[in-house]
Amino acid sequence: MNNININNGLEEVSLEMIKHKITTNVKKYFGKKVEEADSKELYFAVVKTMQDYMAEKWLDSKEAYKKAQEKQVYYLSMEYLMGRMLGNNIINLGLLEVYDKALQDLGVEIDVIRDAENDAGLGNGGLGRLAACFLDSMATLSLPGYGYGMRYRYGFFMQKIVDGYQCEFPDMWLEDENVWDFKKADKSVQIKYGGEVKYVEKKEGGFTYRHENYYTVLAVPYDIPIVGYKNDTINTLRLWSAEAINKFDFQTFSKGNFMDALKEANHASHISLVLYPEDSHYEGKLLRLKQQYFFVSASIQDILRKFKNKHKDFSLLSEKVAIQLNDTHPTLAIPELMRVLIDEEKFSWDQAYDITTKTFAFTNHTILPEALEQWDVDLVKGLVPRVHQIIEEIDRRWNEKLNKIYPNDTNKKEALRIIKDGRLRMAYLSIVCSYSVNGVAKLHTEILKNSVFHDFYTLFPERFSNKTNGVTPRRWLYKANRPLSKVICETIGERWITDLTALQELESYANDTAFKKKVRDAKMLNKQALAAHIMETNHIKVNPKSIFVVQCKRIHEYKRQLLEGLYILDLYNRIKENPDNDIYPQTFIFAGKAAPNYYMAKLTIKFINNLANIINNDPIVSQKMKVVFLEDFRVSLAERLYPAADVSIQISTASKEASGTGNMKFMLNGALTLGTLDGANVEIAEAVGEDNIFIFGLTSEEVLHYYEKGGYHPHEVVSHNPSLEKVMTQLIDGTVSPDNPELFRDIYNSLLHQGGDYYFVLKDFEGLKNKHDEINRLYKNDNMWYNKAIINIARSGRFSSDHTIRQYAKEIWGIQEIVK
Repeated sequence: MNNININNGLEEVSLEMIKHKITTNVKKYFGKKVEEADSKELYFAVVKTMQDYMAEKWLDSKEAYKKAQEKQVYYLSMEYLMGRMLGNNIINLGLLEVYDKALQDLGVEIDVIRDAENDAGLGNGGLGRLAACFLDSMATLSLPGYGYGMRYRYGFFMQKIVDGYQCEFPDMWLEDENVWDFKKADKSVQIKYGGEVKYVEKKEGGFTYRHENYYTVLAVPYDIPIVGYKNDTINTLRLWSAEAINKFDFQTFSKGNFMDALKEANHASHISLVLYPEDSHYEGKLLRLKQQYFFVSASIQDILRKFKNKHKDFSLLSEKVAIQLNDTHPTLAIPELMRVLIDEEKFSWDQAYDITTKTFAFTNHTILPEALEQWDVDLVKGLVPRVHQIIEEIDRRWNEKLNKIYPNDTNKKEALRIIKDGRLRMAYLSIVCSYSVNGVAKLHTEILKNSVFHDFYTLFPERFSNKTNGVTPRRWLYKANRPLSKVICETIGERWITDLTALQELESYANDTAFKKKVRDAKMLNKQALAAHIMETNHIKVNPKSIFVVQCKRIHEYKRQLLEGLYILDLYNRIKENPDNDIYPQTFIFAGKAAPNYYMAKLTIKFINNLANIINNDPIVSQKMKVVFLEDFRVSLAERLYPAADVSIQISTASKEASGTGNMKFMLNGALTLGTLDGANVEIAEAVGEDNIFIFGLTSEEVLHYYEKGGYHPHEVVSHNPSLEKVMTQLIDGTVSPDNPELFRDIYNSLLHQGGDYYFVLKDFEGLKNKHDEINRLYKNDNMWYNKAIINIARSGRFSSDHTIRQYAKEIWGIQEIVK
């Protein structure tokens, strides 16, 4: 324990050295002794000691990639839901034990230090968390991969629940600055907006383009180290922050126009203030588009700068660079690369287009119409006129191709247009101009090929592939669930940390009584910890021995938190009618954010909290069930929820969920899935077998059939189900909202009237109810329950992000491990 080699023999890191550096840093930065420092100050001091050890590895990794001259991938994502970095980096550096001991010797608990770190406010949901997992895997696999994103000052938003309603506040994650990122002002680039483009005739013939009367914003990069697991590799996530070229107009200020003196600075800073600004008005739409262009223009300029430092021939770009678009938000990178190649590097259109279409790959994450981004062409034209010209030319040439392919099929040509009815369809631009298009689960990819993008698939079948999402086992098991990971390491060793398929060795212990007890004891420790957290934050006392049923994800109608709420209301009714019912105690736990302008999602949150208020305060019912809504769902909260869950609720309307990764995290931590055959649930069911998962509801084929042919009548479903009829009546008779019986009328109407139950909540109610009741009966058989839990853990290996990234690297990017 006294010495751990962490630097390939270059430096021996001793326990005493770490203690000395922590003590020195507390004195140096805060003028205090360790015992006088608060948790934030100790956190800062600890991170500074780690950065001393990381600096050389980070530089070595950059140099290794530079010398190798191999192809590199650049991952463009508007979101990175990184979570707290201290614990993850300590683990990946192989320093967990020595830091634990050092802090213990200094009289400090490491958990206190970890909790002093703010979650980085750089994402919202699965899209951002997937990107973070992918960066972790690229570093762990020593792949030359860089992330590009935005440094949002106030994140998405901080959610507070006030009187049961969601309220949004700024996420002040940068209030103390971010000790993990490093400003690289010398790598700043300029972004140009507005103005007009003029055609200029060249002396040698032909035309060139000149952008005039534009205004400029400075994109300033901040680099965050991404540490690979015990392999001396540290990759980089570069985040862009918007600043003014002229931050302060002294002459204007001197004339007494104080606000005008800061006008340019304020105008620029708006671009990187928040993730996904409200866009129900023109100003919000304009700001979102500004963000997207700011992000991709800065990233493309940076990528090309790096390329030119190593290569002189731009025709080699696609051989040395792959750019992955994480959904449609970075799509403007395509015409931006075209702009640079044509206007600045003087390539012909055909040359630039050939290079561009061999460089970009596109990942689609949704089939929801509202999530398939479209932009008003006039908005694009006014903000980025030269990029608009390039998009129009791509569209014109694409239409010429369509005329040759479908000379007599006007409908087909219109369906495939990139620009239609004055709207720029970002997904279509991405598909046309990328060499690869992938879905993120088998079912999702099949729906893309057979429905959403079927016409494109017919034209370009070779471009489409599936890459099922995955999660990093370092964060989501080894870090988040220390009790269980300790049991696993003691049983089969540590190989699973970088090869998750090794967990299959646990299946031979599924009937081992001693091993089951260890797994059960680990689960109980996690449930006790979560129960304590719930008591501290929500002041609700829950029974750790109850079944922890958890649904934590973005609040959306298709994810059907409402369906789970209706089941809970029905269970409440059954207990009220028969208090002696043999029902095993259950705790229903919800967490998730609704988009600020999403009325029905926010009303669902209120509905769940009203249920909690009624149930938790009923002296009889509360003995059998509790309901908890944990506010401000984020990575650090997720790390409490996944290890403690007994049941994972994954009940999206079939065909709507692209993949999901929360389902994988629950599975990895030994929760059993209650879900529909949607997204990656299909592959989880394949992995564990029908006896180890609880599947119900309409299939995607049945849902799509109803959408196409009709024939679903929610009134009939309700009229034939007395318990459901009672629940529906309670939505509007004051049971759930005594002070305002009409509060949930819009939910009622969406299910029975104007909405027609678009997401099939009522249709799937009875199926969900039956599976919940089956779970309640099974949980009483402790031996059988943990047999199934262990099988779920053992068969989760295919859902590692390491596996997914290996597929991307080999089949899409064409990159390989760089050996240092």
